[in-house]
Amino acid sequence: MYTEKRAKSQIHRSVNETLHTKNVKNQQVYQRLKLSLSLGLRRQILFAICDDLKLRNRIAARLHSLLAYPVGNVLYQQKNREEFSTQAYPRLVTWRLNVSDPNPIAQINQWLVNYPPPIVGGSKNNSGRPLPTPGFQIVGVEMLTKEPVAVQRLFLNYLSLSEVYLSSQESSSFLESSLLFWVSRPWLSAIQQAAPKFWHCRTGVFVFTGEPTPTVDNRVYAEDFPDSLPLEQENLQGLFVDEEEIYRGLRQTNQPDLSGNKNESLLTQIPEQSPVHFPEITTEKNFPFLSHINKELYELIKETLNTDDSGATQQILWEIEQLHIQDIGGNELAISGECFAIAYQNLGNLYRSFIEQGQATLQNLMIAILAYQEAVTYDESSPQIPDILNDLGTLYWMLHRIRDNSEEAKIYIHQGIDFYKLALKLIRGDTQPETYARIQNNLGAAYGDLARFSEPVENWNLAVMAYHEALRYRQEKIEPLKYAACQNNLGTAYWHLGQYNRPVEHIKKAIAAYKLALVHYEATDEPLKYGMIQNNIGTAYWNLSQYEQPIENLQLAIQTYTQVLKYRTSTNSPHGYAATQNNLGIAYWYLANQQTITKEDQQKFIKLCINSYEEAVNTAHSLSNINLSFDLCLTHNNLGMANYYLVTNGGFDGDKKMLSRHLEAALENHLQALNGFSKQPENYQITINHIIKIIRTFYKELGIQGQNLALSKLPGCLLADILAKL
Repeated sequence: MYTEKRAKSQIHRSVNETLHTKNVKNQQVYQRLKLSLSLGLRRQILFAICDDLKLRNRIAARLHSLLAYPVGNVLYQQKNREEFSTQAYPRLVTWRLNVSDPNPIAQINQWLVNYPPPIVGGSKNNSGRPLPTPGFQIVGVEMLTKEPVAVQRLFLNYLSLSEVYLSSQESSSFLESSLLFWVSRPWLSAIQQAAPKFWHCRTGVFVFTGEPTPTVDNRVYAEDFPDSLPLEQENLQGLFVDEEEIYRGLRQTNQPDLSGNKNESLLTQIPEQSPVHFPEITTEKNFPFLSHINKELYELIKETLNTDDSGATQQILWEIEQLHIQDIGGNELAISGECFAIAYQNLGNLYRSFIEQGQATLQNLMIAILAYQEAVTYDESSPQIPDILNDLGTLYWMLHRIRDNSEEAKIYIHQGIDFYKLALKLIRGDTQPETYARIQNNLGAAYGDLARFSEPVENWNLAVMAYHEALRYRQEKIEPLKYAACQNNLGTAYWHLGQYNRPVEHIKKAIAAYKLALVHYEATDEPLKYGMIQNNIGTAYWNLSQYEQPIENLQLAIQTYTQVLKYRTSTNSPHGYAATQNNLGIAYWYLANQQTITKEDQQKFIKLCINSYEEAVNTAHSLSNINLSFDLCLTHNNLGMANYYLVTNGGFDGDKKMLSRHLEAALENHLQALNGFSKQPENYQITINHIIKIIRTFYKELGIQGQNLALSKLPGCLLADILAKL
């Protein structure tokens, strides 16, 4: 039991509790927000701004755990057994906005009707008193972005309608305590514009910074494009395709098992351009005071001034400020909305150019998003709207790539898809074929990324539909490279579908699409892209060999991979060269193990397998700071098993010296693989078993001298364990 006095002290202590975060600024903002909520003041309209959903969820949960029931299960001490008692009544209610009917005020009032504050302290001689009305913490506003525009406007209209309560002194249940909205920066901007009086009645704004800021995927490269071109994923990523590289999944078998598995989300790696250097403009005196521009946008831009060249940002902001100053009348604009839209679009274009130059930071992405959304707000009838919506879709797609939380990334992809679909509603393919095809291609790419998070079959099917729609309006003769890029993406989508159902049908369609793409690339002009598509064809043939005509399809895979190595060399693309050699080794291994293969051919294919694996691992070890698209430890294990199998499968005709050399190579590669399996107990134990088998073969074929040679290669930490199992 707690007394009321003790309850108050408990609340006081909870206010001083810290949030577990390394960001000092976030800790300070959190403390202020928690204090504001714990005071229980009337008519508080609070806004918490956070674009990092992982951080938002952690803070909201922390606030709820501390403030919802601050004194345990019983709020006030019972003075006698006849006193009216009640279960704990929350001091803070947390719920998600109902996006089907986004009326937060009605939702609050309905909650209070269902759960009115109970009467406490009652007795025979005292009617008691009601507990205070709880505060309300509202999350989920960002989910409205996935809803139709009409639903989004409905939410903003509900906020505008609530202004009548805020401007009067009449009692209203939801105003009896604090109301906290969790919103992202884009939604904050929307509220400021569409419900200005509601925003004016705010009593506190708390801005949280996502931590840590994730790094940009270093496989995204930049190209220079004319400013007139809309931002699109193709510009940022070349062909925008997830290149498939196969590698084995280890299973314990009597002989080497080199099962191929896809490695998703591997972008084509093109050498990055040299970074563009800009003069730094960081002092406060160089930045003008702007009273009419969105404060959050203003603060974000201040943090990014060192990326601006020749004061272009200040110039655009000054122009926007002047437009606001000239805007006379209050209710009607003296300056047309088109002028504001153009100015904000220029601001978005400027930061889009920074992004295209490789500066795809979270701040730059958010500024571009806010600027473009402002442009759309001021002029919804502009002919530029489809291109702006496409840009917004791509910017949100990029946000998901630089965020490290899967649930948050999924939300950003949904937002990007919604913008693409909205843009497609405003145009027709027969009147604007280039724009229509570009957006459909981007939509397909976004569905492909969404498939990594949920409902893969449905989303890959949607990707296929989008790519087909894009190809209807991408004229092969006029735009051959864009047509080829889309065919390549379609092939990848079909390849993925083949991993879930109707594999033969879908993989054959993937091969057909890849071949149509390949026609439009000259191997001498674009060897890397040509080699990349050839590699995809080889992978598809390898995959097809698992279902039909294994020898024929494996031979086609080997022929294709061999062709790839003419264009992916150890010099111009060492990572791609290593990956293709790894794939070639896998294909040779599977071909060597077909039942109808003779012992003589089996020996030949195993030797070719070993050569390919050795090229893969040697090249990989020569690289630094490059993420491989295959598991190097698994490749070492595969190389070890191939060397062992070569001398034990019955067709080996070499001398004792050759046998010893291959057994030593097998042992050394398994030991190399073991170093990477410390946190993979199953693979670790399988590899230990391979090592034991090799040592026994040393003894069987080369006697005690051979066994001692093998044992001399073991690290001391393994020796006792291995000896016990021999």
